[in-house]
Amino acid sequence: MKKLTLVAALAAAGIAVLVGVQVAGASGSPSAKPAPKASSCQLANGVKHVIYLQFDNTHFNRDEPNPSVASDLEQMPHLLSFLKQNGTIFTNDHTILISHTAGGILSSLTGLYPDRQGQTVSNSYDYFDSGKIPHNTTSFKYWTNPVDPTNDPKPNMITDTGSTTPAPWVPYTRAGCDVGGVGTANIELENNGTSSTGDITQVFGQGSDPWNEAVANPQQAQTDFVGIAIHCSKAPSSSCANDPDAKPDLLPQEPLPDASPGGGYLGFNALYGAKYVDPAITGGNACVSDTNGNAVTDPDGYCGFPGFDGMFASNTLGYVEQMQENGVPVTYGYISDAHDLHAPIGSSDSYSSSAQGPGELGHEQQLKAYDTAFQNFFQNLQQHGINQDNTLFMVTVDEGDHFAGGIGTPQSGQSWLHYNHSGCTNLATCSDNTIGEVGANIKGLLAPDYSSSNPMPAFDIHFDDAPAFYLNGQLGPTDPKVRALERNVGALTSLDPYMRDSSDHPMTVPLTDALADPVELQTLHMVNADPNRTPTFVDFGNPDFFFQTTNPCTNLNECVTSGFAWNHGDIQQEIGNTWVGMVGPGIAHKGNGIDSTTWTDHTNLRPTILSLVGLEDDYTDDGHVLVQALKKDALPTGLGAGEIGDLEQADEQLNAPFGDYAKDTLAASTFALEGSDTDYSNFVSDLGGFEPGRETLAQTIRDALFNAAFNGGTITNAQATNWINQANGYISDAAGLPH
Repeated sequence: MKKLTLVAALAAAGIAVLVGVQVAGASGSPSAKPAPKASSCQLANGVKHVIYLQFDNTHFNRDEPNPSVASDLEQMPHLLSFLKQNGTIFTNDHTILISHTAGGILSSLTGLYPDRQGQTVSNSYDYFDSGKIPHNTTSFKYWTNPVDPTNDPKPNMITDTGSTTPAPWVPYTRAGCDVGGVGTANIELENNGTSSTGDITQVFGQGSDPWNEAVANPQQAQTDFVGIAIHCSKAPSSSCANDPDAKPDLLPQEPLPDASPGGGYLGFNALYGAKYVDPAITGGNACVSDTNGNAVTDPDGYCGFPGFDGMFASNTLGYVEQMQENGVPVTYGYISDAHDLHAPIGSSDSYSSSAQGPGELGHEQQLKAYDTAFQNFFQNLQQHGINQDNTLFMVTVDEGDHFAGGIGTPQSGQSWLHYNHSGCTNLATCSDNTIGEVGANIKGLLAPDYSSSNPMPAFDIHFDDAPAFYLNGQLGPTDPKVRALERNVGALTSLDPYMRDSSDHPMTVPLTDALADPVELQTLHMVNADPNRTPTFVDFGNPDFFFQTTNPCTNLNECVTSGFAWNHGDIQQEIGNTWVGMVGPGIAHKGNGIDSTTWTDHTNLRPTILSLVGLEDDYTDDGHVLVQALKKDALPTGLGAGEIGDLEQADEQLNAPFGDYAKDTLAASTFALEGSDTDYSNFVSDLGGFEPGRETLAQTIRDALFNAAFNGGTITNAQATNWINQANGYISDAAGLPH
């Protein structure tokens, strides 16, 4: 029987759980692992394997307001030591905007900012239909799916040309490498839908055995077909070779390698779902082992995909290890957040979530379980000859997050902290160890600003601590209704139970930190090629609050709800500042293994990986090869000039969503949107005076860095210095805007 380490933590924390294991389709425990297959995968710089892991909300730095509590990575010493001793952790990495799981992962996988990969607002977003009414949909769709088959058939993953963003596995499969996906956004099936555009219908076809299963038993179909996949090469040693369950890997808009039109990804197959992947990587067994040697199961206890909330480190790493040791040399794995305890609910094949504060028992025990999983993972890989000498490890996080809670209280004789999980309906009287975001009904808070003679305009929002507003009618930026709503939103205040004065009373705080409409959203890479998805404006809010359009508690516009306490999507430092650890052939080991000075962001991971393994994309990445991460002999010749590192740093501040230029233009946007129409007009005029030139320079630098990395181009020190000076000029222009 599988026994999750999490169960002990939940029980100790007084949380009831129900766990059973029904190893469906298997005769006993998982079988012994077969001998590794020969691989046709040929990569450069001595790299034989690529292991890419992306956490959900895992912190290098310690969390406020409890800095005495060890950080997430400090509580995973086996992972932390592996990264520090064998490579470098870059602790000044950054996510994108809007900084959620989908966008953070997809920018890392593609090397593209959201305006070129589609997820400008995530994990869900609104789109306007033909009647200009907004509708909400999810960011999590399989790579080739549309926004909506009827109302907006454009690709969910839309690039700047209006086509589907090129898929991240393509360079590898073309080179003879199978690519495994383990819970990673949009590269495996994301739903068990049987409609005409559902994932099951699209891949397997109406009337097929999987389709019939999904109709009869959707929960089992979720376990069997969602969340796990192998995208196969055409090599005879591929996992798909001679497998009757392999299906065409259809990418009809994928460009040819030379970027000529017509589509260039024909004859490739894939295995979709654990039902077909598990036997291919276990020698025929229906179950994959986690890192503790137990079967990976769903909440019902059936072998297969455990659910996205069930991608605990032991489960994800178990799948990655099984793939790597059995002919799948490139793997992408997602690890669910350690800040929330996810308890399995067998009856609904789902999980209940319970937020935990820094230093709380369940949080610390879950991190201990994650650390044990990494200890076993590295040991097991080493036993199969997979280690830092031949494997490129990239370990990062989708975004940071802000803890909405008070200060945990110690208890006599216990080493952990305690929090009040009871919620709070009166913000003035919440205890100082309360945990939970402040739920806020934005329409209720705005109601006093409107009347029967001046009605509130109809709108929808993306529920978030940084809500995107979509006004019915798809109104333009200068519409009086839009301008009035922006000012009213910008003026909102509330008591904050976690911000206290010298007398320990909750303080009144602004609910808006920044505002951006399409003029500024363009600068932040938050406007994509589908105009129906552009928000009217985005309110980057106070991160202690979560904004919605319904009451969070009965008859109350505001209250503390303890189920969620880790907010992200926003612009604050603890949310935007992330980390990435790199280990493997060609990766530099810097000092004590920590680089806290090099400024980088998610888009740099893709080109850095591809440069090391000797492959390239069919498009120009928004990011660049991170020269500070590589040994000199692993650097492309064209990136060897002395000024390249400084040029890359200047480009980050010029173009990244969390760079200096974006920070200052956002401050100016906020001043303008909260101010008068004259303030707004001046902002649009001033920004328009230099923004086109800034975009042209950013494109020039991006193209030059890409050509130097992948096409044998060169950048002289004189060119680099000239571009750095121009970038600094635009950054200075932005800093001079009224704010």
